[in-house]
Amino acid sequence: MLPLYLLTSVKTQPILVELKSGETVNGLLENCDSWMNLTLNDAVTVDLHGKRFEKVPEVYVRGNQIKYVRMSNDIIDKFKEQNRGPNRQRPMQKRQQRNGRDRDPRDRRNGNQRTK
Repeated sequence: MLPLYLLTSVKTQPILVELKSGETVNGLLENCDSWMNLTLNDAVTVDLHGKRFEKVPEVYVRGNQIKYVRMSNDIIDKFKEQNRGPNRQRPMQKRQQRNGRDRDPRDRRNGNQRTK
């Protein structure tokens, strides 16, 4: 499961984001872009030592400053159920069914031998 795909599917859900600086931000995920920049609504920011709390209506978190993102297991389970139907295959399985178009013809793992 790709983290970006998961984040885009759980908008309006509560998440916790820890930054590389050690600060944390709790809030409702409003938006996520392809660089993993996040916009959180009704957020609470906490400093590195956990002594200063600040409630802000909206906060923008730049993707390259994110250390990790945490969300409820219920949200993750719901995401898995929505994206795993009976005919649903993983992206790698779909790629392998394309008659090898995505494979490197020189790759030995595909049964081909490299020639010198």
